[in-house]
Amino acid sequence: MDAAIATTMMQTEGPQTLEAQGAATDAELIQTHMRRVFRLIYRVVGNVPDAQDLTQDAFVKALKRRDQLKDPDKAAQWLGRIAVNTALDFVRRNKRVHFEEIEKAPEAPVESPEQSVLRDEKRRYIEDGLRLLSERERAALILRDIEGLPAVEVAARLDCSPATVRSHIANARVKFRKYAEGRKR
Repeated sequence: MDAAIATTMMQTEGPQTLEAQGAATDAELIQTHMRRVFRLIYRVVGNVPDAQDLTQDAFVKALKRRDQLKDPDKAAQWLGRIAVNTALDFVRRNKRVHFEEIEKAPEAPVESPEQSVLRDEKRRYIEDGLRLLSERERAALILRDIEGLPAVEVAARLDCSPATVRSHIANARVKFRKYAEGRKR
């Protein structure tokens, strides 16, 4: 009779325990990757409110499709692809990118006022240049040059061939170079 009670308890507690473990794993996934996913989306859409909403959307999509993640060691790449696609879909749907100042991290105490002004000018200069690029070029350039991902990884995230990624990056660099030359005059 004790064995029957134990079996009944295991059957009633088993799913709850699995759900609790799944919720803990989901929370851990979100906590581990939240900042990175947000930064990636922010760099594509260019403003904080949209990036916050899209980060939430990306995690909702990821958690709904959690069963598609076969290798937990590749969660960062999997989430990155979902994030980039979510951001690109948003930009395509709205046909706009509005850059906005992200909350600044505390500045180093050794930064002079001149250095602060130069840093802000450089940030605005880069944001203005990024506005000239198509959403695919911008995403490829950010993933390759800022995130430091290899072209094969960028291709996987953008769901295109490595040759297409190299083309997007080359086009983006040419546009940025022309932009830089025009600003020097």
